[in-house]
Amino acid sequence: MANVAAPNVFIIDDSALVRQVLTETLRSENISVIGTAPDPIFARQKMEKNWPDVILLDMEMPRMDGMTFLKQLMQERPTPVIVCSTLTEKGAQLSVDAMSAGAVSVLTKSSVGVREGLRDLKDQLIRAIREASQARPTRRQAAPPISTATQKPQAPQPLSYRTTDRVVAIGTSTGGTQALEAVLSALPADAPGILVVQHMPEKFTAAFATRLNSVCRIEVREAKDGDRVHAGLALVAPGGRHMELVRSGAQYRVKIFDGPHVTRHKPSVDVLFRSVAQAAGHNSTAIIMTGMGDDGARGLKAMKEKGAATLAQDEASCVVFGMPKEAIKLGAVDIVTPLKKIPEVIMQRSARREEPVSQSQAG
Repeated sequence: MANVAAPNVFIIDDSALVRQVLTETLRSENISVIGTAPDPIFARQKMEKNWPDVILLDMEMPRMDGMTFLKQLMQERPTPVIVCSTLTEKGAQLSVDAMSAGAVSVLTKSSVGVREGLRDLKDQLIRAIREASQARPTRRQAAPPISTATQKPQAPQPLSYRTTDRVVAIGTSTGGTQALEAVLSALPADAPGILVVQHMPEKFTAAFATRLNSVCRIEVREAKDGDRVHAGLALVAPGGRHMELVRSGAQYRVKIFDGPHVTRHKPSVDVLFRSVAQAAGHNSTAIIMTGMGDDGARGLKAMKEKGAATLAQDEASCVVFGMPKEAIKLGAVDIVTPLKKIPEVIMQRSARREEPVSQSQAG
């Protein structure tokens, strides 16, 4: 990080106090704030003269809301955007929709004690900006929602005395909301049971899972402690909690629990992957996708050593090639594959018993 040039940041927020505190905070860390604006219309006029590396964007503003601006931006000039949202149900839904539309990260700000709250957010803010400055957002192509006229078919439930045939574990971070939507929405209703860790703030993962559920043939929901893992279901680890896979007789279930951050994250991909290695071994597939840092690399290595098939999203299709790159460097990856090929490999692997997926199958 020390060799990476400090990014230029533009702040769009209708609160003068928020703009002031954010500017002071960033400049104290030698991050250049090249401009601020109370709404996207003013912002666009200013940014045309000096385009930023990263935009900090509020969602609810006069004249033009943040969502409308974000969608226009990603169509015309994709730029790394960090959403600053309050911790409310409405704020969570807006933020998840924004990430689906192309925002690379979400930060939560308090609606009371603004100055103190933003200063408490300092470390997270600086890290998010530096990560965002390395992102490569692309034009968003949203998956069509599942038609209400065609209800999701009921996925076949495994018999009570049989163990789930396959378990798929997916870990991702920056850019992952879009990547997960692309993968999960392409899977058939009888896809193997899936466990997902997406680095996302507490209270946002439920809204995220609901959104995924609306565009997927499989069922997607936020995981609860004791949930059974079975075909046709994807469970998303709740923000602020770790998720592990455990064996319960002839079934797989998830364990949701609090604990310290692991690899700077909670939920942690490493925590999930290590538990899947122990509980499912060669009966599992692990996929590490776009994201900053190295969370998941060691857990992926543990899964490979237990006979799991291990995949990494390739650099060309990643918003940030951090997590996959670290896993590849560690020797934890069997297959490096484009995002669009991941659903195919998942289904190929789920149809096999013991043999690993080959490089040629990944295409």
